[in-house]
This record gives sequence, structure tokens and C-alpha cells, in this order.
Amino acid sequence: MNKRIIIYIVVGIILLITVNSSIFIQDETQQSIVTQFGKPIGEPRTTPGINFKVPFLQKVQFFDKRYLEWDGDRNQVPTKDKKFIFVDTYARWEITDPLQFFIRLRDERSAQSRLDDILDGETRNAIASHDLLDVVRSTNRDPEVTEDFMEELEILEEITVGREKIEEIVLTKANERTTDLGVRILDFKFKRMNYVNEVRDRVYDRMISERNRIADQFRSEGQGEARKIQGDKERDLAKIQSEAFREAEEIKGRADAEATAIYASAYNQNRQAVDLYKFLRTMESFEKSLDENTSIILSTDSEFFRFLNRLN
Repeated sequence: MNKRIIIYIVVGIILLITVNSSIFIQDETQQSIVTQFGKPIGEPRTTPGINFKVPFLQKVQFFDKRYLEWDGDRNQVPTKDKKFIFVDTYARWEITDPLQFFIRLRDERSAQSRLDDILDGETRNAIASHDLLDVVRSTNRDPEVTEDFMEELEILEEITVGREKIEEIVLTKANERTTDLGVRILDFKFKRMNYVNEVRDRVYDRMISERNRIADQFRSEGQGEARKIQGDKERDLAKIQSEAFREAEEIKGRADAEATAIYASAYNQNRQAVDLYKFLRTMESFEKSLDENTSIILSTDSEFFRFLNRLN
């Protein structure tokens, strides 16, 4: 009895192992092929669900059904106009034919290595066939002017191809070389581009020279405006001073005329006032014409001498 139980248990285990080895479950993210002694058998399995194979003799190779990522290395590449730049690229790809993929590449690691050769090579060919401007720019749009001084900047040179079309060229050429590998490249992009040190220094020098030219233009315009303001100020000041002097002289003239009229009226009204007037005018004339270093000789007949004599 015990021997029968043991036999049943052993047979059951063998059957369980056999069934388990003959069934495999494939989810929606996978596709697979069945191999026997390393060679593919039958058609690829692309539908999720339960699948069967010959136990122990056949094996299952699973491949990803989703979009896969390829990240290129950063390489130094020359352009058509002999400018060296560092190019960093990336792409997305998928396995379209698992059977052909297994025959040619076996696994994803080999596929990544093969894509390195294809995409890096096509990238070099595309960049070497176009000028630097076509590689770094996509359109011929005019630069947006946000400040007045930007209107003085040089107009951008026109491109004939552009970055996006170069990416399409690389994608097309690369897919032509992957048709027999069971894969398809979905998208290819330039992730990053940097100038090598020599080119970058020349670009910086050009940018600095352009900004210095604009700064010099601003300084020149500012100095011209300052001179104009200074000239206007001096002209206005001279005009104001001239008008003030003229007005002052007119006031003084009117005052002298009024004083003369008063003196004349006083002369006509009082002889003594006339004598006083004459005396005052004489004193004013001496006051204006004589100082402490001046010597004068007076006649005894002069009224001033007689006045001084009376004072003594």
C-alpha cells in the first residue's frame, strides 16, 4: 500500500512537471518564439494568453512587445563646413518580427549594439553632409525683437535643410538598414549638441564683438545726445541772460528818465533846489570819477572850491 502511494505521488509529480513544462503564459507586453535545440519552431506567438510547447525539448524565447529606447554615445562629429561639434542622440524602436529578430540578433543586447553601429554611422554621414547652421537650426524664421537694440543685430543666415529634416534623413536611412533585422526605428532625435572648445570660443568672441559694437553705438548716441542737451542749455541760458540784461537796462532807463523828470520839475519850482541838484550831480560825478589815489587841481573860481572854502 505504501509502495503504491509512493508510485502515485512520483507519477503525479512527473505529470505536474511535464504539464508545467509544456505550458507557458504570455502577457500583453510580450511576444515569443519556441525553439528546439536552438532552432525556431513554428510561427511567432504575439497574442497574450496560454500557449503550449513540447516539454523538455522545446524552450521559449520572450521578446518585449513595447517601444524600446536607444541612447547613443556622445561623439565628436565634423560638419560639411569643417566645424567640429559633440552630438548626443536618442531613438525609440520596436521588434516587429520576433522570428527574424531571433535569427539575426538573438537578444536585445545584440540589438542595442547593432543599433549603435547603424544610428551612429548614419548620424555621422548626415552631419558631415550638411553645414553647421542646418544642424543646429530648424527654420528660417526671423528672430523675435524684444528690445530696440536687437534691431541692429545681424540678420540670421538662411538654412536650406534644417535640423528636423536631417533627423528624418537619419531615421529613413537607418530603417533601410534594419529591415532584415526584424526591428523598426520609430523615432530619432538629436538630444544635445555642443561646440568643441575651438568653435565655442569663436562663437563667444563673435557674440562679445557684436555686443561691444552695440554698446559703442549706444555710447556714441548718448554722447551726441549729451552734447545736444548741453548746447541747448547754454543757448537757453544765454537767451535768458540777454533778456534779463535788456529788461534791467530798460528798467534803469525808465528810472533815470523819471529821476531826470523829477529833477527838472524841482529845478523849475525852486532855484535853491536847482543849486542843490547841481551840487548833488557834481558830487556824484566826483564820487564816480575820483578815488583815494587821484589828485585834482581846482580853480579858485570853481563852485566846488568855494564850497570847500566855506566848509573851512
